[in-house]
Amino acid sequence: MKEILEIKIGKLLSLRGLKLAVAESCTGGLIGHRITNVPGSSEYFSGGVIAYAYEAKVNLLGVSWETLQTYGAVSRETVLEMATGARLSLEADIAISVSGIAGPGGGLPNKPVGTVWVGLAAPDGKWARIFCFTGNREQNKSASSEAALTMLLEYLQGKRELDADERKQV
Repeated sequence: MKEILEIKIGKLLSLRGLKLAVAESCTGGLIGHRITNVPGSSEYFSGGVIAYAYEAKVNLLGVSWETLQTYGAVSRETVLEMATGARLSLEADIAISVSGIAGPGGGLPNKPVGTVWVGLAAPDGKWARIFCFTGNREQNKSASSEAALTMLLEYLQGKRELDADERKQV
């Protein structure tokens, strides 16, 4: 039977004595929900912030107004600031973040529905990836949480080629 992402991640975080934090926008807490479905996750999960509005991103995660006004909430710059803010405010070793357009509305020509940025901040660097999912709202949220957890697992497994500026069609 295939071991689920959350369990693999939990084992690696526990083994290394690392703490994880999450900063979520379009996933609305789904990543934190998945992490805390694993018994014993309190050993390695510091917590999460659901920062949907610009004000929440600024006040709770330290995202700058300039970043939001220049690049928007769905951007590489914003998810990197979100991850950094979650890592610092929740005193974690690693943080993952996600911001996107789940749909069905809200898309723009340069950021269609399904566009999602995932960020990761750790002591040795920061990384971000962009995705363009093609499902409905619930499917896009699920795919976004899966992408964030996959990126985290890859980081924990020592894969450092985490940046990807091209859109990944999923």
